Amino acid sequence: MAQQTISVTPIAGALGAELSGVDLSRPLSDAAIGEIRAALLGHHVIFFRDQHLTPEQHLAFGHRFGELQVHEFVEGLADNEEILEVRKEADETLNFGGGWHTDVSYLERPALGSVLYAHAVPEYGGDTMFANQHLAYETLSDGMKAMLDGMTAVHSARRPYGTNAVRAMYAGPSSMRFNFTAAAHEEVEHPVIRTHVETGRKSLYVNRTFTLRFKDMTEAESAPLLDYLCDHAVRPEFTCRFRWQANSIAFWDNRCVQHNAINDYHGQRRVMHRVTIEGERPV
Repeated sequence: MAQQTISVTPIAGALGAELSGVDLSRPLSDAAIGEIRAALLGHHVIFFRDQHLTPEQHLAFGHRFGELQVHEFVEGLADNEEILEVRKEADETLNFGGGWHTDVSYLERPALGSVLYAHAVPEYGGDTMFANQHLAYETLSDGMKAMLDGMTAVHSARRPYGTNAVRAMYAGPSSMRFNFTAAAHEEVEHPVIRTHVETGRKSLYVNRTFTLRFKDMTEAESAPLLDYLCDHAVRPEFTCRFRWQANSIAFWDNRCVQHNAINDYHGQRRVMHRVTIEGERPV
């Protein structure tokens, strides 16, 4: 039987495409994985509807793209720590992943990407936005590009996971378990302008959640330029917005995409499973 061709339908001008004609619960050929990888590289975030995966099938799909990461500060499922359950119950007010960010940029080897699978979604709200960081770089002035190309930024997990993190002081209910430790205060350096190892395209690589300052500068000195870049990175024309349905999947290229889980569904329940793929050190 001939393999069914995967259909790719863009959802916005900046990035994002919906893929159909593929069942991710089944073993996929190398050719099918190649088509999915090409769609990811071309559109930076890809979406699948009406998928029905067991945890084992979810993990198996993620493994086709690399080794999987275990989150250092957020506890995964009890029977498989490689799956992070992103949960917000109806009585909770804080969500996970709210605010624009690039996943785990505080690591020496940040994630290549994440595969997020919707188990339960609110009747309305809870969308996720994505922003194309290639466009963020390419639309900067030549003078700004020249200056940033030689700069290094300092990243850390201290704001969300440090000993004085806002969530650490939060007394309300939380169905997710976090580890707020001194280890989150460690720092790592990455280039402000990152070159994608598979496409060769440059992208802006700073974000509000994890980027503290520029190397050899204080946070106060860094703030004006860093604030400008973080605002510029998520201009509306660089973004797409995904409305979740149960059994939908989003797979984003964390090397050139920021995302923001919108926290606009208080009083409703949202449960997702995330598998995160190991990346390389940014260059």
